[in-house]
Amino acid sequence: MGSLTTHTELLGRLADSDPLAWRDFVDRYGGLISGFARRRGLQDADAEDLVQDVLMAMVKVLPGFQYDRGRGSFRGYLKTACLNAIRRRQARGPAATVEVPSAVADDADAVVQEAWEAEWRKYHMGLAWQRLAGELSQADRSAFQLYAVEGQEAAATAQTLGVSVDRVYQAKSRILKRLSTLIAEQVADEG
Repeated sequence: MGSLTTHTELLGRLADSDPLAWRDFVDRYGGLISGFARRRGLQDADAEDLVQDVLMAMVKVLPGFQYDRGRGSFRGYLKTACLNAIRRRQARGPAATVEVPSAVADDADAVVQEAWEAEWRKYHMGLAWQRLAGELSQADRSAFQLYAVEGQEAAATAQTLGVSVDRVYQAKSRILKRLSTLIAEQVADEG
């Protein structure tokens, strides 16, 4: 990730036409946008095209843009931008090379909200993990991966890594606590 600036700072840089800001934006949010598009039924290439569609829509609205958290969350804005881009693709009809499932059209249903929330959680987990990874020893990362993520028994994880079972439990506890803190900070920053 090119930058760990807040989304407000990043939006300000985009509004000021900072060319590096666009790369930072794609690095930071491109996976979230394309992941949401895939959850809504788009193929990989179409999901990547949707990232570009959202960027193009932002280019049109960003000159002179001032982010006002009181008017809504960035999270909500980005979701709306994604849904609008999907709708525009769908409106192009049969002449378009993309076939968008009809379920995409109804952005008010629980399925859309569930897809967005799942992708948002995945995004924040990945961002937090990226920030946390440098703070952890290889043994702790491995213990967490085997025990907490893959579901291997604590005793088997300890034996595989040549550490105590207590260290496996401690690694999981420390990492979950730190991830929770990082995610809470990220969510508070981005809305």
